[in-house]
Amino acid sequence: MEVKLRAGSTPALGTTPNVVVAFDATLMISVTELRAGRSFKENGQPYLVIKYEHTKMGRGTANIRVKIKNLKTGSVTEKSFISGARVEEILTQKKKLQYLYSDQLGFYFMEPKSFEQFTIPIKLLQEQADFLKAESLVDVLFVEDEPVSVELAPKMKFKIQETGPGVKGDSATNIFKPATLDNNMKIKIPLFIKTGEEIWVDTRSGEYVERAK
Repeated sequence: MEVKLRAGSTPALGTTPNVVVAFDATLMISVTELRAGRSFKENGQPYLVIKYEHTKMGRGTANIRVKIKNLKTGSVTEKSFISGARVEEILTQKKKLQYLYSDQLGFYFMEPKSFEQFTIPIKLLQEQADFLKAESLVDVLFVEDEPVSVELAPKMKFKIQETGPGVKGDSATNIFKPATLDNNMKIKIPLFIKTGEEIWVDTRSGEYVERAK
């Protein structure tokens, strides 16, 4: 008889089984190791950390507050931990993929060398989707071989597809006008920016940063 036991357990009295010890491969990490972009699992649900805050409390204790996205449902919530808490780490992988297009089902990406295609459900990208440009290369995060998120650069370059006329000689950056970018995203830009020019956009806030040089 062969019995599989977990480390630390013992066989029943009177038996002489061939014992195969099965170690629990779950990797637990301290919540103080969580940072934006890191993934973990809690209560069977996979999460991606969007924002991390460490607050020092009295008598040496600390409070860890994270903004997290559920990688199954796409919902975003905030959660607090005490500094000694631990969570299950999820092993992830990043692949550089080319964005193709989207439809009512999701966003489609392709591996440039193998031409293998992947789909991310619409509910998982949400705000990130606004910054996707056809044929652009992006880092896609995989969890358990499934694409779940896109990692954007802090700022990205876009061309002004349509906007009102520029005001000659006006270099003020605190007066804005509406504009449409080359990915059809709507944004507010300074009066002096003209159609056809390129600008940098902050992907965290969706706001104009500066004119591209």
